[in-house]
Amino acid sequence: MSAAIVVIGEGRLADKVCAELSAQYEVARHLDFGREVPQSTDLVLVLHDAWNPAIHQKAEEVLRSSGIRWLRGFVSFGEGVVGPLVCSDTPGCSQCVDMRRLMAGRDRKEMWRLQQRLAADGGLSHDAWASSTGVLQIAYLLVAEVQRILQGDEVYSKGRVCFINLRTLKSSWHTFLPDPLCEVCSELPDDLPTSANISLKPSPKINDSYRCRSIDDLNQVLVNDYLDYRTGIFNGKMNDLIPPFADVGVNLPLFSGDEGVAGRTHSYATSELTAILEGLERSCGMKPRGKRTMVYDSYRNLRDQALNPIKVGVHAKEQYARPDFPFESFDPDRSIKWVWGYSFLQKRPILVPELLAYYSLGCEPGFVYETSNGCALGGSLEEAIFYGMLEVVERDSFLMTWYAKLPLPRLDPYSANDQELQLMIDRVRAVGGYDVHVYNSTMEHGIPSVWAMAKNRKKKGLNIICAAGAHLDPVRAVKSSIHELAAMMLTLDEKLETNEEEFVKMLQNPSLVQKMDDHGMLYGLPQAQERLQFLLDDNRPLRSFEEEFNWKSPHSDLTNDLKDLLQKFRQLNLDVIVVDQSTEETKRNGLYCVKVLIPGMLPMTFGHHLTRITGLERVLRVPMELGYTKQPLTFDQLNAHPHPFP
Repeated sequence: MSAAIVVIGEGRLADKVCAELSAQYEVARHLDFGREVPQSTDLVLVLHDAWNPAIHQKAEEVLRSSGIRWLRGFVSFGEGVVGPLVCSDTPGCSQCVDMRRLMAGRDRKEMWRLQQRLAADGGLSHDAWASSTGVLQIAYLLVAEVQRILQGDEVYSKGRVCFINLRTLKSSWHTFLPDPLCEVCSELPDDLPTSANISLKPSPKINDSYRCRSIDDLNQVLVNDYLDYRTGIFNGKMNDLIPPFADVGVNLPLFSGDEGVAGRTHSYATSELTAILEGLERSCGMKPRGKRTMVYDSYRNLRDQALNPIKVGVHAKEQYARPDFPFESFDPDRSIKWVWGYSFLQKRPILVPELLAYYSLGCEPGFVYETSNGCALGGSLEEAIFYGMLEVVERDSFLMTWYAKLPLPRLDPYSANDQELQLMIDRVRAVGGYDVHVYNSTMEHGIPSVWAMAKNRKKKGLNIICAAGAHLDPVRAVKSSIHELAAMMLTLDEKLETNEEEFVKMLQNPSLVQKMDDHGMLYGLPQAQERLQFLLDDNRPLRSFEEEFNWKSPHSDLTNDLKDLLQKFRQLNLDVIVVDQSTEETKRNGLYCVKVLIPGMLPMTFGHHLTRITGLERVLRVPMELGYTKQPLTFDQLNAHPHPFP
C-alpha cells in the first residue's frame, strides 16, 4: 500500500510537489487546516510560495496533538526554506528553528516585529523572489526528502533545516537545537527543592589534569551542535591574530545585542572550542532555561528556607539614594522570584533570589548588580562546582587585595620550574613588550590565588594590565592569568590613544567608570600607576612557589579535590551555595553549568557606581588575620578608587 500524504497549501510550490509525488504516493490536497487531517496520514507537507508564520503555528497545534509527522517548505525574502521534519514525540519544531534563525540574524529585532505582523495579518501570498526556477529547485529538494522519510532512509531534515539561495540556487543544511523555552515542544520541569539536592559523585581526572572530559572528546560535538552562522547558539567566530597567544572569539546573539566571548590557549583550534564552552556558560547564566521558576514571595515569608541577600553584599545606602541608580534597596517584604539551590554548609536545598542566581542587570525589581561571578561549566556537575568555587576565590582575592591595598608577596615565576610558564612569560616580553609581575594573593582559606600584572616596557600602549587566577595548582593559576593579560596587549592601544582624554577624566572622576572595559582602560594610563604602587614596590625580595604555596592535591578524582575545598570553607563557617543552571542544550553533551555563591566573599562588579561591599565585614578583618594590619580595617579605610580588574 502506498503511503498517504496530505499537502497543505497553495501556489506553485505546492502544485509542483503534488504533481511529482502523485505518481508514487496517495496525495490529498488541502488549502488550509480547515479540513481534518486523517489519522492514517503518513506525512503532512505544508507548502507555500511565501512566509506565513501563522500556518506553521497552526500546523504545530493540529499535528502535534495527532502525532502525525510534518515537513514544511516555503519562500522567505529570496530564500527557500525546507524543514525541519517535525515529530510530535521529539523536541525540536518549526518554532524552535524559526527562533534560532531569527536570533542568528543581524536584523533580529526587525525580523521579530515582521514575524509578529505576518502572523497577525495572515502572511504573504507570494514572495517576489519566488521564480519558476527557484520554486522548482525547492520542489526537487522536498520530493527527495519526502522519499527518504517514507522509505526509512537517512533523513536530512531531522534536527536540520535547508536554506536555498534563490538567486544562485546554492543550498546548505544547518543543524539547530531545540529551544528550551519553546512554548510548543518544550516542557521545562518545575524548579523544586528535590531537584536542587546535590549528592557528589566520582569524577576521575584525565591526563593528569583537573578536568574529567578532554577537549579532544568535546571536539566531536562543540562546533557541530553549537556554532552555525544561520541557526546556531553562536553565529560567528573570529581569530584575533594580534595578541601574543591564540585568541578566538565567538558571538552569542542576544535580542538586546551581540555578546562576544573568547577562548585563549596556545592554539586557535583549542581556543575556538574553549570559546564555545565559555559561551555556553554565558548563555546558561542569562536566565533560567533548565527549570521553571515556581516561587514568588517575600523574604520575610521564606526566611526559614531562603538565603538572606544581605549576606552576599549589597550596595550602600548612599548608592540607592541616587536618583539615577538602577536598583532599589532590598525590601524583605517585597515579593521577588526565587530559585532552588543547594547549601553545602546546611546540607539542604535553599532558596536563592533569581537575580542572584542569574545575571541581574536590568532585572525588575532588582536590588543588586550581579554578574557571571561564580558561573562555571564542566564535564560533570562536580567539575562545574569546583571551577565555580575557584572563580569566586579568584575574584574575592583580587578585590580583597585592592580594597585593603595589601602589599602581597611577589613571586619569582621561574622558581616554578615549569618550562611552559617560562616560555609564556618570555613570549609576552618579546611579542607584547610587557614584563610580567606575579603576586601571591592567597587569602585565609589557603586556596592558591595570584594577582598578575603586566607592565609595559614600551612608550606606547596600555601601561599596566591586571588579572587574577586561582587554582589548587598555583602554576595553572598563573598561566590562566597570563592568558588574560595577553588578551589586552596590543589590541587596545589605539583605543587608549584615541580616547585618552576620556580616560583621564575617569581618573579624576571615578563615577565616570561605568562599564567593564573602563576599569582596564583607566589603568592603561601612566598617570594611574601610582594607585598600584602598593604592589610595585621593588624593595621586597622575590619569593619562590615552594615558599609561598603549600596546598597539596594528591587525588586522582576531582570530586575529592572539591570535597577538600568544601571542607576548608566549612571550617571557616562560609557556606557554599550551588544553583544548577544546566539546560538541555548542555546536558545533551554531558556538560553542566552552575552558579556558585559564597556569602561573605567579595563579588566582582563593573562600574564604580555599582560597588558591593555593604554587609561584607570579612573584608575588614581578613587583612589583620593574614598579618597585613595590626587591627581590623574600617569601611572608610578601604581603597576608594575603581578596581583595575579588566
